[in-house]
Amino acid sequence: MSWRKEHRRAERGYHHGNLKEALLQAALGLIAEKGPAGFTFADAARMAGVSPAAPYRHFRDRDELLSSIAQRGFEQFEAVLTAAWDDGRPDTVTAFERVGKAYLAFAREEPAFYSAMFESGLPVNLNPALLAASERAFGIVRAAAERLAALAPPGVPRPPAMMMALHIWSMSHGVASLFGRGDAARRKLPMSPEDLLEAQVLIYLRGLGFPTDRWPSGERDPDQKPAGPPSGPWGVSPK
Repeated sequence: MSWRKEHRRAERGYHHGNLKEALLQAALGLIAEKGPAGFTFADAARMAGVSPAAPYRHFRDRDELLSSIAQRGFEQFEAVLTAAWDDGRPDTVTAFERVGKAYLAFAREEPAFYSAMFESGLPVNLNPALLAASERAFGIVRAAAERLAALAPPGVPRPPAMMMALHIWSMSHGVASLFGRGDAARRKLPMSPEDLLEAQVLIYLRGLGFPTDRWPSGERDPDQKPAGPPSGPWGVSPK
């Protein structure tokens, strides 16, 4: 559930009996307004309408509160990416395109969660639940990369799927952070964030030796010429 659906309740103070949820929603509102480093534990308590000591009933400190938000964000992120990937249907390339668009859409539509997940500086390995949630989300990108690597044309060494996944994850994060967040202060480019990500992925895959035409549904032999005009990240050269 988006934090926006509950944020008005948090703004009115803590009334509905769920202190933990009230604190999470209050912190999400503060992250959206000030960034993950721009508020204190006391600020979250104040926005939730409780005493400064009340948050300690559920969270050890501010980092644990942020960690809980990041975990929830990764759980939602995993669901979004899983739906976009759809087990590679109707074909790997189409599904892979959807994953990239879903990544950027999540960053744009859930900026508070995204900031807590990627910009808070939290060491995820110190929280087993957060680490597991982040790994499950990354696992979707890795699954897509594994299927993508299997489409390497004859004579081209198959790249390690983990390497591909890390590069694609990094490129997606870079585009999302720079241009896909919907911030008014971001510099506009003569292309959409989705087009920019497609161009980056195209250049990366060209460097690995992949063909640049788009493979239609059925994932034919890459050496066969496409039946129609190419489209998508495999057939659109960066302008």
